[in-house]
Amino acid sequence: MTESKLIASLFDRLNQNQIALSAAVEEISNWVEMRGSAEVADNVRGALEVLDENLTYIRQGIAELIVTGTLRNS
Repeated sequence: MTESKLIASLFDRLNQNQIALSAAVEEISNWVEMRGSAEVADNVRGALEVLDENLTYIRQGIAELIVTGTLRNS
């Protein structure tokens, strides 16, 4: 495995972890909201939006690392 592919693979796993944590936090915010703390739930969702906004850039970077690693091996 090339260095670029290894880095891409590691970033991909970190990204998967981030998505899983985001989903878990979203579930907790839903639970909090159902118990009457809508303001707290809204604040949590606002913070989660940053993760969603960055997701496209992270995926693009991972794809570029994979392509770079593939091109070096050609």
